[in-house]
Amino acid sequence: MNSQNWIGGEWITPNAGEIVIKNPSNVQEDVGVLHLSDASHVIQADQAARIAFASWSRLTGAARAEYLYKMAAALEARLVEVATLASMEMGKPITEMRGEVMRGVNLLRYYAAEGVRANGSVIPSNEANVLQYTKRVPLGVVGIITPWNFPVAIPIWKIAPALICGNTVIWKPAEFASLTASRLVEIFASADLPAGVLNLVIGKGSQIGDVLLEQILLNAVSFTGSTSTGTRIAEICARRNIKYQTEMGGKNAAIVLNDANLDKTIPLIISGAFRSAGQKCTATSRIIVENGIYEPFVDALKKAVSAIKLAPSLDPAAYLGPVASASQHKTVMSYVTMAREQAEIVVEGPSPAEANEGHYIRPLVAAGVDTDHPLIQEEIFGPVAALLKASDFEETIALCNRTIFGLSASLFTQNLVHAHRFLDEAQAGMVRVNQETAGVEYQAPFGGMKLSSSHTREQGQAALDFYTEIKTCAVSYA
Repeated sequence: MNSQNWIGGEWITPNAGEIVIKNPSNVQEDVGVLHLSDASHVIQADQAARIAFASWSRLTGAARAEYLYKMAAALEARLVEVATLASMEMGKPITEMRGEVMRGVNLLRYYAAEGVRANGSVIPSNEANVLQYTKRVPLGVVGIITPWNFPVAIPIWKIAPALICGNTVIWKPAEFASLTASRLVEIFASADLPAGVLNLVIGKGSQIGDVLLEQILLNAVSFTGSTSTGTRIAEICARRNIKYQTEMGGKNAAIVLNDANLDKTIPLIISGAFRSAGQKCTATSRIIVENGIYEPFVDALKKAVSAIKLAPSLDPAAYLGPVASASQHKTVMSYVTMAREQAEIVVEGPSPAEANEGHYIRPLVAAGVDTDHPLIQEEIFGPVAALLKASDFEETIALCNRTIFGLSASLFTQNLVHAHRFLDEAQAGMVRVNQETAGVEYQAPFGGMKLSSSHTREQGQAALDFYTEIKTCAVSYA
């Protein structure tokens, strides 16, 4: 497969360089070729989006909704095809990827329904015979910058609300998700989406990122990715007075109290830490266990991790597959080496079932380091978790909050007092009791505190707040 840009309703093959995408499950296999863009393509996409905005923003919400419903139907019809390509491109197990594509379908339908819901409110006036009300209005052209770890769901949960609110979009996907992005846009174009409403520009952030952020007249930017890149985007947007949202890192804690039901807790801890090879910003990367249950928890954890199946992404039985790329493998392995040299290895999962060459990393849990150690404080973004022991509930909360991040946290307990205190006191944007840290339902707000987010929320009704601004209207009919 060869990637292309989709700009103004036309396919364009850029020529600013090429990247051959290797299958992370077997690096001897080529998945496709990315054709990289230069500044001119970003500028062209901006022009197309601005022209399209004039008509797209004037459509009724119901009319825009019809396009989103068509996009959802087209994506569902090709669910297996998209899931297979995405699994081959970035290594997520096929069973998970099918679920992710279906989530994308549901997101499109969810936001399509917003096209006929209320988008403002009536406000009483101090004057007689005056009707005063608010309404949401679109921002204009929105830049969407998406990561590789959720190549279908994250783009859609940004693009769908942006479109239903009347904005037009320039989408720049991560390199190791760009083949999937091309296929998605091909599918959306088949739904007769008007030219220029959605524009895809593929390329390296170092080559086209600054053009997107600094040279064109964007009205908003929505970004998901690393904390360092996100904070730089925030600085640029703030300087230019561009509305922005950044979803960045996490160092998420799962707390296990003495009264936790281990039969139910262990599978959720394992899933939160090791599904998608730990490549989720909401992944469980710190496990905080109260003293009284520590030894039984470790015994059960060892048994569960030892049974995990590490396999190629298209194996339906794979619990986790490879990490997404050679660079990702190198980064995560530096923490694995650190754990082996500086920590106690509690358990390490089995090697991959097949001997083919891929970016595989065995799931690992380490312990025996202090709370300031990089294994406890830095986002690893791989199948590596750290174990901490706490003397009581108060210490578990203190350890949970001892991080610069605040995305997600979980507590496992049967004590309602502790559950509600945790929900109040944990410094994270998404807090859950007897559920894993990873994931949140598509109709619920997604986002974090501290350095995890820029204090806005994605998904659910909250997304509409970002992709619109409020206009206050008044008319005197005296």
